[in-house]
Amino acid sequence: MRDASVGVYVHVPFCERVCPYCDFAVVAARSLGPVEEARYVDALLRELEARHAAFAGRSLASLYFGGGTPSLLRPASIARIAGAVQRAFAPGESPSMEAPIDMEASIEITLEVNPSTVERERLPGFLEAGVNRISLGVQSFDDEVLRRLGRAHRAEEGRHTLLACRNAGFEAVSIDLIFSAPAQTLAGFERDLAEAVAFAPEHVSTYELTVEPGTPFATAARRGQLALPADPDERECRAVSMIEAAEARLGAAGLGRYELSNYARPGFESVHNRRYWERLPVLGLGVGAFSTDPPTPETPFGVRRSNQRDLGSYLEGVGGVKGMGAGRSPEAGLPEVLDARTSCCEAVFLALRTARGLDARRFAEEFGGPPRRFHGEAIDELVAGGLLAETAGGGDLCLTPRGRLLSDSVFERFV
Repeated sequence: MRDASVGVYVHVPFCERVCPYCDFAVVAARSLGPVEEARYVDALLRELEARHAAFAGRSLASLYFGGGTPSLLRPASIARIAGAVQRAFAPGESPSMEAPIDMEASIEITLEVNPSTVERERLPGFLEAGVNRISLGVQSFDDEVLRRLGRAHRAEEGRHTLLACRNAGFEAVSIDLIFSAPAQTLAGFERDLAEAVAFAPEHVSTYELTVEPGTPFATAARRGQLALPADPDERECRAVSMIEAAEARLGAAGLGRYELSNYARPGFESVHNRRYWERLPVLGLGVGAFSTDPPTPETPFGVRRSNQRDLGSYLEGVGGVKGMGAGRSPEAGLPEVLDARTSCCEAVFLALRTARGLDARRFAEEFGGPPRRFHGEAIDELVAGGLLAETAGGGDLCLTPRGRLLSDSVFERFV
């Protein structure tokens, strides 16, 4: 067994407001009532009880509450879910969902939080519930950028919430920033970076705004109502400048880039997110959640599953029957049994997202040959083009600085 652990992702779909660029599985809920909240938490625990056996014998490495806005759940609900997950993967224990359990401090438990008065007030309760890492969706410290993004908060709320995280006792805080937003300038993004650094976070994620099909932003762009450069080359040039600014400013502050969009102080890299880039098993619970089941002799490269994106369909699928019987399931369609070709391609481009790159020896152990046996032509072209670096003799691969700026073009060669 290459890895004997599991990461658990819990998706909470509720949002005070749905951002116009968002294509995640979310539901607008200005206030989440206790009955609705309890119903959803009950469904999550039923799904956990039915699905944890596929990951039997594995130790829990990470628990990530994402969304949506998972911090709209009350601390008692977060504690109830976290306790059930830890019981499900406790050595020699059965997953009795309500028995008391001591939170294991070594397990990374992340909660995504949006800046708001309600969520700030809950921070001490989240810490007591076992959360030890906060991912704060600041996105920008510029009110005009936030307004154009359709965010529900303003910059001052982001500042207050960052301070509240420290005052509550959180020692691992990550800040999310968006770049290439409508009408955002390089100088404006550099101000965002400077202000983020001033709060001394342990981790920063920088995400380029993408206009996803089916979102209000996509409609606005089609009508010419979105303040983005019309010329694709101009958009790319602006994004490249912002990526370079992020790497320089965050690196100078001691936040090293360990993945294309992620920077951290040593020892504060996201345990959970690394599982995706390293293709390690993840159990996804909740609306729209994705799972990757561990390999078995029958499915040596694992199985990928996805849940219903509609809240009603998910709740109906989980149902009230223990083990989700009577032919009901929260899954959307049939699971994908991963084959050697798909896994081989994903192993390359996911590893290339990371600063450490692709380990040729580990790749050969899994697929029976070095990367060149499967992707020799693409490797030659990308190395010649200055986008990929290859170690002499060993065959390890990593993106060059230019390759990082043009990573999508690199990854296309391995899909």
